[in-house]
Parts: sequence; structure tokens; C-alpha cells
Amino acid sequence: MDEPSVRAVGWARSLPMGGEVKAARDWARKHLDALGWTTTAPETADAVLLTVSELVTNAHKHARSNAQLTLSLEDNSLHISVHDSSAVMPARRSPGTEATGGRGMFLVDALADEWETRPCPHGKSVTACFRGPRAAKAPEAEAER
Repeated sequence: MDEPSVRAVGWARSLPMGGEVKAARDWARKHLDALGWTTTAPETADAVLLTVSELVTNAHKHARSNAQLTLSLEDNSLHISVHDSSAVMPARRSPGTEATGGRGMFLVDALADEWETRPCPHGKSVTACFRGPRAAKAPEAEAER
């Protein structure tokens, strides 16, 4: 077997419609805390939490669906996926300056390093990826310079 193996860690949570966006953020924050991102990369952690809010809100509001939230860490990248039961793909809208909504996917696009949408047999999944904080260089590597 010549292919490199992939090591990933993940967590998943189902979020029924109705006021579960805060629960999604709190749940994601707990995992970001465990990874150390809230202290080593607080701006990235904030971007992750805002993205979780937007994607879960979209699943509830636009898809009128429960949301399945998955966080997976592969190498040093965190993938946030939200699955809902609607086959309608998200679209960036151009809300007016007075609009109070319609900017969710613009935010995700601005915050995430990359994102994608995939159709699934029973709906779709939207995944946003974030690169984590770089590991500190070993002292001996610094001494060699």
C-alpha cells in the first residue's frame, strides 16, 4: 500500500430546528477550546464560530430542515460541514444596504480559507475549511539558523 494514510479526528451533532444556533456555537467552541485554537488562534476560532452560526442558520431558515453539524480535523485543517435536507444549493445574494439578512454566504466566503457545497442523496452538505495555527518551531531548529 503506497498511498499515505490520512489521520482525522471528528465530532458530529444533530441540531433540530428552533433556537439551536447558540447550542451549535457553544458545542463548536468546546471543541475549539480542546484543540487550543481559542487561545493560539482566537481570530480563526471566532471565524469558525461565525461560520457555524451562518451555516446552521441557513439550514434552519432556508432549507427548513434540521442540521447535522460535523467538525473534522485533518492535519492542521478544520472542516465544518452542515448537512440539511434541501437539494437547493446556497447562493450568494446581493442584499440592499438596508436589508437585515442575506449576507451569510458572503461571510462564509470571506472567513473560510475555502468552502464548497455538495449535493447528497437526501439534501446537501456545505463545508468550510480553516487552516489552524502553525505549530511552534522546535528550539533546536531555531538554533540551526
